[in-house]
Amino acid sequence: MAEETRTETSVFEHEVRIAAAPETVFGYFTDPARIVQWMGVEATLDPRPGGICRIAFQPAEAVRDGMAALLGVTRPPATAEPAVWVMSGRFVEVDPPHRIELTWGWQEDVIGVPPQSTAVDVSFVPDDDGTLLRLVHRRLPAGRTAFIQAGWEHYLPRLAAAAAGDARPDPWQDAAD
Repeated sequence: MAEETRTETSVFEHEVRIAAAPETVFGYFTDPARIVQWMGVEATLDPRPGGICRIAFQPAEAVRDGMAALLGVTRPPATAEPAVWVMSGRFVEVDPPHRIELTWGWQEDVIGVPPQSTAVDVSFVPDDDGTLLRLVHRRLPAGRTAFIQAGWEHYLPRLAAAAAGDARPDPWQDAAD
């Protein structure tokens, strides 16, 4: 029997209650103008199976330093690194307003999570007059879970605020440019 080679992966799970209907919250994952109210600075979204999901981030210097520490890597000099980090994925399943599944990864090598290499499953469950959002991020490479966890734990509360009508500037994004 041949020995199978396996790469260790992790799963990150998170739930957040949002004071908005599932239809509203769903739109914050499928409308480029709405997604950048809580995550990223620019988005290209084609919310259908096989459609692109691309979100550009312009992280502030302190955030780049913190993320490098979480990843256990040395940051290149500011002049050598991209000012924009890009998440690149594809929609796998889109079931309005119940569920979205998409692939997720980063174009930047330093992050160590290649484009479309992980899977994100988001469900939108009616909860009284709001939504219980359940997010499961699978196939995370070993050593990258803390980076992913920090991101989702920052951005999901921002989603809850934006969907409830309280979108604010993201302190993680560089205000320059």
